[in-house]
Amino acid sequence: MHNPVVNARISPNGHLNILSRLEVNALLQVSQGDLYPIFRSSSLAVLNYGDYLDDGQELLQRFPDYDIRVIQQDRGIKLDLFNAPASAFVDGQMIRGINEHLFSVLRDLAYVDAAILNNSAFNLGTSDGITNAVFHILRNARVLQPDVPPRLVVCWGGHSISREEYDYSKEVGHQLGLRDLDICTGCGSGAMKGPMKGAAVGHAKQRNYTGQYLGITEPGIIASESPNPIVKDLVIMPDIEKRLESFVRLGHAIVIFPGGVGTTEEILYILGILVNPANAHIPFPLIFTGPASSAAYFELVDSFITKTLGPEMQKLYQIIIDDPEEVARQVVRGVGKVRDFRRVTEDANFFNWQLNIPLDFQQPFHPTHDNMRTLNLRKGQPVELLASDLRRAFSGIVSGNVKATGICAIEEKGPFELRGDAAILNPMDVLLAAFVEQKRMKLPTKEYNPCYRLIAS
Repeated sequence: MHNPVVNARISPNGHLNILSRLEVNALLQVSQGDLYPIFRSSSLAVLNYGDYLDDGQELLQRFPDYDIRVIQQDRGIKLDLFNAPASAFVDGQMIRGINEHLFSVLRDLAYVDAAILNNSAFNLGTSDGITNAVFHILRNARVLQPDVPPRLVVCWGGHSISREEYDYSKEVGHQLGLRDLDICTGCGSGAMKGPMKGAAVGHAKQRNYTGQYLGITEPGIIASESPNPIVKDLVIMPDIEKRLESFVRLGHAIVIFPGGVGTTEEILYILGILVNPANAHIPFPLIFTGPASSAAYFELVDSFITKTLGPEMQKLYQIIIDDPEEVARQVVRGVGKVRDFRRVTEDANFFNWQLNIPLDFQQPFHPTHDNMRTLNLRKGQPVELLASDLRRAFSGIVSGNVKATGICAIEEKGPFELRGDAAILNPMDVLLAAFVEQKRMKLPTKEYNPCYRLIAS
């Protein structure tokens, strides 16, 4: 199938239009060195506005001749695009939101490489060092809001959801927006788009023109989950772990909609943190919700959590079915407790410094066949450590499903092997089988071939 393409030279519409020569040189390296493949795939995903895929390789195959280059000029930089998707342009002019997102990709890749990874001031081998890096990346992206009271709600959920689930997520977002709450998601389609779209309507009704619509992603995800058009501020974190930490450091509450393995990974991440005794005193509202048709889904998720991590975990979250207004009311109540706690403890409203995130949750996990095989999916260890390795297992399945590196690894060596206790793997098998049956693994138009094999021992 022929995909219309255009060539163009574009200028930044954001803070990249005022740069020093040193900063320009750092940006030039993004399109000339080791970062180029990531820049090319991430920028193509941004340009692929409105055409949602869940396979980064397929997108690159659709536009094999696409190229992007940073061009130095006396007044700063421009971007040269070759064979770019024509859908990103209107009457020859790039859509402004896409322009902003494109330069956000460049900004974050360059900053992380020059100011974080190659800066001895950041010790990424320690927990504090990683948190410090996360803070600096978010501050450089200008998404921290120091003069705003707690009101940012993180919404998690799948891109492959039913229309009813999408409409429900939109109505929850609408109710949140009517209460002047802001939205942060993974920036893609489905349950990442619905809450933002609903909140935009709620904000408009309340004449709220300062609402935040924040999308946080990472290079391996963005290629398969292009930013939705509601996202105003886009941030590219260097890896999935820093992306997850960004959500919980920035957010004042989390609402989780139906999803698949990626959503389960996020659930295990936040539960593993909240169950840590060091965080027992910190209020953090966590709500699972969906329409009446999703009740069985949440029963399944709740069963998986209790059978693997224990029934005590149920104290950490609420399940609210088919009641968007009640979800919003509970979020408002929970955010009020967060606001009071931050005031008493003198913690920042814009970044949750007090939350203890162990190094085990922060270090990047590379889902190779060997690393997946050696995960400790067994009872008899602290529950937060089991949650951490379960999170990694689901992260590996996400990689095998949608990330180019994971897909290539599966094609070369076959499915990942996950080994552990039957008490862990049997509930996991039930959950994953339900995800396949409900078409939550891939977009509904695609047949799913499992990228994993569970081996109980």
